[in-house]
Amino acid sequence: MKQYPKPLAKLIGELSKLPGIGYKSAQRLAFHILDYDERQAQALADAIICAKREMTHCSICGNLTDRDPCAICADDSRRRDVICVVESPRDVAAMERIREFDGTYHVLGGVISPMEGVGPEDLNLKSLIHRLQNEDVKELIIATNPNIEGEATAMYIARLIKPSGIKVTRIAHGLPVGGDLEYADEVTLLKAIEGRREL
Repeated sequence: MKQYPKPLAKLIGELSKLPGIGYKSAQRLAFHILDYDERQAQALADAIICAKREMTHCSICGNLTDRDPCAICADDSRRRDVICVVESPRDVAAMERIREFDGTYHVLGGVISPMEGVGPEDLNLKSLIHRLQNEDVKELIIATNPNIEGEATAMYIARLIKPSGIKVTRIAHGLPVGGDLEYADEVTLLKAIEGRREL
């Protein structure tokens, strides 16, 4: 078949715009969706529209939520003196999976990336500064990804916050559990050495 009918081609085209979905994956998803009966297809469409309409960003931390403030910011049992700064709501979900962090979060909504035209003014930093001025924060944990943009963002925030006297820390990076030294790259090994701790 040289060309798909227009409705199918449009569906494949829209699905292929999703992150991590290439053309072949979009084709598979499109054909799978077409196997749905009309009720299942409508349920999927309704779920997408509902999430798009009802989800918003928390006015305090910037996390995705269906109510404002979000459940984490509204939870009185969470520590208010420790804030973990992350890039996206997905990172909040990842941190929450460990079930050990009992502080609050601040979602930047991205990282500094001059190549993509993203500067500090494009991030959710003003509300972070506002929080630090109005809450009794003792530690700011920076948990951006260990790549060039994440490191640059972490350094920028650290330089911005340090003069206030608030302790600024960075999550450790290094070898994953179950990883082999021989397969690790130099930067990962360097971070593992730098982040070593006494046993």
